[in-house]
Amino acid sequence: MRCVFCDALDSKVIDSRSADGGFSIRRRRECITCGKRFTTYEKVEHSLIYVVKRDGRREPFNKEKIKNGLRHACEKLPVSSQQIDEIAYSVEKQAFKRGEEISTQMIGDIVMEELRGLNEVAYVRFACVYRKFTDLATLMNELETLTAEGQKKKE
Repeated sequence: MRCVFCDALDSKVIDSRSADGGFSIRRRRECITCGKRFTTYEKVEHSLIYVVKRDGRREPFNKEKIKNGLRHACEKLPVSSQQIDEIAYSVEKQAFKRGEEISTQMIGDIVMEELRGLNEVAYVRFACVYRKFTDLATLMNELETLTAEGQKKKE
């Protein structure tokens, strides 16, 4: 591993730890030449998954897009960045289980299911954009469904 400070080729591993819930390894390294320390991460490289857009286009799966959508839905709500990362990871994991392609509809459904259990306001915000609510009646129907499900859980 090249040193990020002096570009030397030799470094030694000082410490290795599990990261991302056991799906990657964090290594603390020390450069043999300059003595400075830096961190690297090692994770399994998945085969490329393509997302099938609504118009039929295909593009590589990008977990950052999921995180951005989650951040917008959870803005100013008591949802931590760790919780957002966990949902994004869960979506990524489910996408890879499905094979080489996954539709944006399937991704949206997975995200909504995750948000439903995390924060109802974030769920509704995401649903408004994802399902493209065009009028108040559609939004009210979704809110009524969500409220009814909440009542069933309490009983």
